Amino acid sequence: MSLPQLHYTSVTAGGGETGGRFTAVDPGIPGPVRAEAAPLLSYEAPAGTPDRLSDSQLRALPVAFGYIALSDGSHLLSRAVATGPAGFHAHAVHLTPGTPMPGQTLPVTAWGAAGWLSGTPDRTPPDPLTSLSTTHGPSRGLTREGLGDFAVSRSPWLAAVLADLRQASEDPSAPPVVLVERQSADVARWIALAAAALPREHAERLTFTTYTRHPGRTAHQVVGVLPEDAPDTRDPRFRVHVASGPRPAGAVGDAWAGTAARIWRSRAPELFRDAADLPGEPFAAGPLAVTALGAGIALGSNERAAAADWAAERPYALDEKRTRQLTDALTAPADDRTAAECAAALRLLTALDGRCPADVTAPLAALLVTEAVRGDDVDLEPPARSAFEEPEGRRALAALVEELGDELLAELSSGVPRGVARTVQLLRLVRLLGLDVAELLPDAVRRLARALLDDPGAEACPALLELLDEQFDVRTALLGELDRLGPDHPADTESLLTRVSLPFTGTQALPHLRMCAEAPAARARGTERVAVLHTVLRAAGMSPFAEPLVLRTAVGLVWGEETPTAGEARALLDETTSDAHRTAGTWTRLVDAALGAPAHDEDAAELAHDLLRGFPQEISTRVRACLMLLDFARTMRSGPAEPGWADHARMLRSRAEPVEPLALEHAYGALAGRLLAPQRPDAELYAFVHSGDEDLIAAYGRAARRDEVRALLEADPAYAADCFAVWNAHPHAGEAWTGTRAALLDDVLRPAVRALSPEGLAAVEQAVEREGSSRTLDAFRAWNRPPRTLGRLGKRIAGRVRRG
Repeated sequence: MSLPQLHYTSVTAGGGETGGRFTAVDPGIPGPVRAEAAPLLSYEAPAGTPDRLSDSQLRALPVAFGYIALSDGSHLLSRAVATGPAGFHAHAVHLTPGTPMPGQTLPVTAWGAAGWLSGTPDRTPPDPLTSLSTTHGPSRGLTREGLGDFAVSRSPWLAAVLADLRQASEDPSAPPVVLVERQSADVARWIALAAAALPREHAERLTFTTYTRHPGRTAHQVVGVLPEDAPDTRDPRFRVHVASGPRPAGAVGDAWAGTAARIWRSRAPELFRDAADLPGEPFAAGPLAVTALGAGIALGSNERAAAADWAAERPYALDEKRTRQLTDALTAPADDRTAAECAAALRLLTALDGRCPADVTAPLAALLVTEAVRGDDVDLEPPARSAFEEPEGRRALAALVEELGDELLAELSSGVPRGVARTVQLLRLVRLLGLDVAELLPDAVRRLARALLDDPGAEACPALLELLDEQFDVRTALLGELDRLGPDHPADTESLLTRVSLPFTGTQALPHLRMCAEAPAARARGTERVAVLHTVLRAAGMSPFAEPLVLRTAVGLVWGEETPTAGEARALLDETTSDAHRTAGTWTRLVDAALGAPAHDEDAAELAHDLLRGFPQEISTRVRACLMLLDFARTMRSGPAEPGWADHARMLRSRAEPVEPLALEHAYGALAGRLLAPQRPDAELYAFVHSGDEDLIAAYGRAARRDEVRALLEADPAYAADCFAVWNAHPHAGEAWTGTRAALLDDVLRPAVRALSPEGLAAVEQAVEREGSSRTLDAFRAWNRPPRTLGRLGKRIAGRVRRG
């Protein structure tokens, strides 16, 4: 039965404008279909077409062969050709909704059908599709040989075009694919290549036209244009492929398209039908890649990985012969094998375990071992041992030992640092091959432990825990080495244990690992740091007296890079002997706590006194002098001290150069406070005033401004009189003292005296006279008398006001 046909021919209207009209229409085609089809059937000759054309020139003009879906769900298959410079004729076949192509052919196969007409016939002949399905002959130009030749000629662009055509067939909203060719027949060949590779239902839905002047005005998914009409390749509205242009750079990431391209280049399109019989998603690369490899077609690493993954998921889908073909192809020599391909091959080997004989799986296992040994940091686990258990597998294993044994041992024994994954891989490989590594193991484990502490991504190596589960000797040595490193790297060890669940709950003591595991929870409870230290030490299961290094680990876990306070350091020293701190090396943290304590922290001086007694041999000369400054401050605050305070403090400072500023502040502040005390010795005060030490005199000035001094000045007349006598004396002792005493008289004593009641002021004057003389009293009254200059100025102003 013939399908409904349409003929649409150009007409010239007034003014030379060219349009079109239907010259023959099957009466069964409704009017809305004709109205929608009219613009789709129009044809515009290429730019620059001459006004006069010979027959050969006319035949050389492009053919617009197209297939498109209409709004009512029907399809239109058409062929439009030029009949002159501005004339055209379009012949179309209308496929009503649900009507398949005759003979289950694909639309593109009608490209060269003999039934297409270039003019309106006198009578209605059979439609081109029916005649094509009747003859069962190949469409002209779309033969298997012709398409194979075309595929080879377009090799550089083939995979990219197929990838975009795949996307267009899957997603109607995808950008149209623009194929730039000088011959519209080549566009048809492109579509035929895709139609053969695409799953049947996708190939049937793909709409196309082999020629148009305006790719942006058509709704076809695939559009052919001449080079002069090609859009910019960077235009996001299109996916443009220019076969006459430069070859595309880089590989196509679509494994399905890459495999399909290799099949076409191998001139084996029948493999598309074979692959369609295998299970899988429509565009799964696995079935296509398995079929291609079985036919002896070489594929890239991505495609081989797809084949291995597909077969690993469906080991039942292939018989033994095809499985052997696949493993032979996967184990063939290749210089582009990637870690992803090796991982897929491992999954395949695991899936085939117990399903196939050793002569099938052993070569695959041997390949994986070889790649693991020579692939540097390939993230690949050793294959299953069962692949090497049968005689064929044992022979393969012996060959591997002969080929790779020395190489593997050399790498394991080298002192070059390795990543966690690589070291784990090497240790598992030597066990798999049965190599003796007893002498190499200690060094290898030391490097692995160091790598675990240095590598923040150590948890990304799941094979680590499998290694520790498989090899007891490695687990024991590794945990012991990590425990040994714990005191010097507590933070790194704690971080490792929070990321990797190491199995250290067995019979090994491992005190440092246990402390590092306990530290996060102890800190989270929010207790003070000394209490956290106690909790962490209890987790060790050992006393610092028996194993002093647990003290180093605990201090590192609790304080990290911070310095303990002087009070915390005193508690650490009181609770643990100096011997333990000396062995653990934590005594330096105690010294830092003392020297870094602020001036108001009285624990610092007491701590310094204990440190000087506890570590007489360990403390250097300069640090000892700094601690002695703190101890001097303790002496100044606690009571009797040897004479010569200022000289002693200055001597200690000279020994401590470069002196710790806070230690000096402690010592000078304590000395200044003692000199400000009511019962200070006059000799010490005189020596201080004439010392000329600017820092010491400045410390005295700061101490005199403390609140307790101000309170004493207001409460004790004798103390106020004494301060006046001191601060008013020794005017020639030096600039530092002169400036300080004058500032103290003006800024400290004067405000305190003027705040007194008349009775309090009288008491101070009596104390001044009693301690000095009547001349001293006169000096005090003169000092305390308000300035008269302001009074005289006020009188002058008042007199001028009265005169005015």
